[in-house]
Amino acid sequence: MSEPLGTAGAGAWRGPAIGLLDLDAFFASVEQLDHPEWRGRPVIVGGSAERRGVVSTASYEARPYGVHSAMPSYQAMRLCPDAIWTQGRFARYRELSAKVMSLIERETPRVEQVSIDEAFFDVTPGRYSREDPVLICKRIQERIGELGISCSIGLGQNKTVAKIASERDKPHGLCVVMPGRAAEFLAPLPVEALSGVGPSTKDRLKKMGIRTLGQLAQAEIERMRRVFGVHGPKMVQRAAGRETSKVTSIAHRSTPKSVSNERTFSHDLTSRRDVEAAIAHVSALVGTRLRSKGLRGGEVTLKLKFDYEHTRTIQRPLVPETDDERDFGRVAKELLSDLWSEGTPVRLVGVMVSGFGGERSSTQLALFDVGDGQPNQPPVSRGWDSGRDRDAKRRLSEATDSIRSRFGAGALTLGYDLRLKDTLSDTISNNHDGMSEMPGPKDKSGAGQDT
Repeated sequence: MSEPLGTAGAGAWRGPAIGLLDLDAFFASVEQLDHPEWRGRPVIVGGSAERRGVVSTASYEARPYGVHSAMPSYQAMRLCPDAIWTQGRFARYRELSAKVMSLIERETPRVEQVSIDEAFFDVTPGRYSREDPVLICKRIQERIGELGISCSIGLGQNKTVAKIASERDKPHGLCVVMPGRAAEFLAPLPVEALSGVGPSTKDRLKKMGIRTLGQLAQAEIERMRRVFGVHGPKMVQRAAGRETSKVTSIAHRSTPKSVSNERTFSHDLTSRRDVEAAIAHVSALVGTRLRSKGLRGGEVTLKLKFDYEHTRTIQRPLVPETDDERDFGRVAKELLSDLWSEGTPVRLVGVMVSGFGGERSSTQLALFDVGDGQPNQPPVSRGWDSGRDRDAKRRLSEATDSIRSRFGAGALTLGYDLRLKDTLSDTISNNHDGMSEMPGPKDKSGAGQDT
């Protein structure tokens, strides 16, 4: 156990106690659990090199070879040729994830699952229990160990500290940051340790002479506001360890901030017809999930990834709010020319709908957690279908949702799906319901991944 900034004892903790549980190499650990003969051997969960897959996760036995999440499969194969490969079994991962969450809920009703292998929990003394938060975390680790897998936990006074601490001592680590020691803990760390600080934001901070969280904590508030909008002061507050966090249980979660989906392709898309077909395909996935949640969004974001290093996003408001992929998908296609020119290879397409209940973002800072975004555009109002035609199309969308829900996503194939036949990567598809709904596996590069 790593306790870099003090050791808790009975009655020593004062104030909020927020934990972040992160299942260690979750997908690979489950595979080793279910295949005892794979234990102690390098295991990689990911898509095939032939279909341009990427690594979702690698067991700790594979990591000394340099294999890591989001790495191209062909590269991982070259680094670790003797690894055991599997494409993964998402239903099994969800099953075990549910058991883990149930174990945490035995300790506190405040459990906020943020991905299939990650959850915040509130163990503030006196709120639900008078027991030392550190002892509670140790017990959670022991009970999860009885399932045959391990986890790492970060414990601090807010979510930012807990998240960063959870990554300090893996696998099976417990990193405790005592109350009042957050600033000291965060100060020497690079700015990218802060969630939401992607390559673009990192570069902008570097140009301002800010490389560490300690420097960010001392940044002038108004200057940060001018450069980053409303997110600027928030970054300063988080870097200083002064964030005020609330862990929200499933039953009390607010509306998600966004719903998104993205797909990686086994070979580059270079024609406009193919890229537009990909946008339609991904938009349909998002539309299905929006309707299942009863959500209509007022903003659409298009994401294109050209290679492993270059990703761009652009967003535009929608008027009126919609859950129909024919509406927001059409706008996403119109945005294509602002990001892409015919012939440029595209390896990943993502679509995100946000702005539920009129709440729209003011910056590109955190969208898909990648940089090189474009400025917000004026709202777009479209003369979309109305009357009986629109009602008929709406009924068609709902019927399609019902068929796929009952018989699987492959039960019904549309024209744009046929165009993309044999082009989709076999890496576990990334989808995400931002902020308050449970997303799929953690992802920053087009593939499901865990740590």
